[in-house]
Amino acid sequence: MAETAKSMFVNLPVKDLKKSIAFFTAVGFAFNPNFTDDNATCMVIGENIYSMLLVEEYFKTFTQKEVTDAAKTTEVLIALMVESRDQVDKLVDNAIAAGGHIAKETQDLGFMYQRSFLDLDGHHWEIGFMDESAIPQG
Repeated sequence: MAETAKSMFVNLPVKDLKKSIAFFTAVGFAFNPNFTDDNATCMVIGENIYSMLLVEEYFKTFTQKEVTDAAKTTEVLIALMVESRDQVDKLVDNAIAAGGHIAKETQDLGFMYQRSFLDLDGHHWEIGFMDESAIPQG
């Protein structure tokens, strides 16, 4: 299957941009100051992977639909695969220490290790590591 996109931006509404920046900085993410103002910031997740954190009122200017309250309903699960089990633990532990909450129990299938957290606005983040060489065959 051919790749059809060269980068990805996930746009998320947030209630308090400054608190969200502080939270995700503590988790371990960086921000692009060229795309940051009082309404939005560009969080750098990985190579060509970004999340635009948009103040709710500003987010509403991009859609004619009602904005979901992520603390009450789930519209999307943001799943990130990282380089190691230790990195999974570090990111999720940092999120919890910064005020996030565990979203569900740790899943350890041997070849795949996954933990999850809810950010300050209730967005669900799945952080995982997969050792493809250990995937059971058949």
